This record gives sequence, structure tokens and C-alpha cells, in this order.
Amino acid sequence: MSEQQHGNHEDEHKGSKRREMSRRQFLSYTLGGAGAFMAAGATIPMIRFAVDPLLQPKNEGAFVKVIEEEKVTEEPTEVKFTIHQVDGWYESDPKLTAWIAKDEDGTIYALSPVCKHLGCTVNWNTNPEFPEEFFCPCHGAHYTRDGQTLAVAPAPLDEFEVKRENGFVYLGPVRPNTRV
Repeated sequence: MSEQQHGNHEDEHKGSKRREMSRRQFLSYTLGGAGAFMAAGATIPMIRFAVDPLLQPKNEGAFVKVIEEEKVTEEPTEVKFTIHQVDGWYESDPKLTAWIAKDEDGTIYALSPVCKHLGCTVNWNTNPEFPEEFFCPCHGAHYTRDGQTLAVAPAPLDEFEVKRENGFVYLGPVRPNTRV
């Protein structure tokens, strides 16, 4: 190669000088990448553990068999039943109570016994001052047979969703009272 050709070749490389990675940069990149990989390996299972219950399908709307249809009368009857619930990772079988009755049209309904004033439990026809009414012994709230509030409480008793099937009454989730 002649000197002139060699000079031109050097001029070409001067404009596009190539930077080489130092050993220090190489080690920094390698250790940083390995550290990030290990951190992700430890973090992803924790994120999955926290988010997984949110991704599970909800079991809302499940109905529970509580009483035979023929046993339901116009007089509210207390029934106790157990539901299975999953709250995140905690599974439990709480015992619930409902007041079941039949109206003049034969429609079966079920009211929650939880007072809308401060959450005490109401009972049917237990106070002589308020006969044929739901009464809350905590603060004197009382309700009609349909759960309509008569005193103290700000709202009517909630009701359970009711389903009749094969001669049995099934109760579902609690909802705001639709009867009053």
C-alpha cells in the first residue's frame, strides 16, 4: 500500500472513531444486568402472590339452600345458614341469619337482621311496645314486617336475593330493600 493510500485509509477512520468498552464498563454492565435479573426473579413471585387473588373469578351470586318452601309462613321465621366465602387467601364458613316470610301474594322474601342504625341484631315481635315489628334492643329502632324503618334507623332493613327451586328456598347475596 502506498503512503497516500495509507493516509486516506487513516482519514476515513478518524471521522468514525470507534469507542471500545473498558473493562470497568463491561463489569458494571454485567453485574448490573445480573443484579437486575436476580431482583426480578425475587420480585415477580411476590407480585404474583399479591395480585393472584384479584385475578381469580368471583363467586358472587352463589345461593344457599336454607328452608323448605312449605315451612315458610306469613309470620317471619328466623333461619340460620352457613356460606363459604373466600377473602383473598382466607377461606371461612360464617354463619348467617335471615328472617324469612311470605307476603299476601305468596311471594317469599328474606330480610337481613342487621339494624341499619348501628349494626345490632333485630328480632321479630320481641318488644311488647312494638308488637308485630322487628325491634333492635340496642337503640330502639323498629321496622315493619317488610323492613320499612319506623324509628331511629336511617334506612330499611336489607334483603337477601331469594330463589325458589325444587320445593326449597335459596338465599343469595344481600341487597338494598326493594319491598319498601
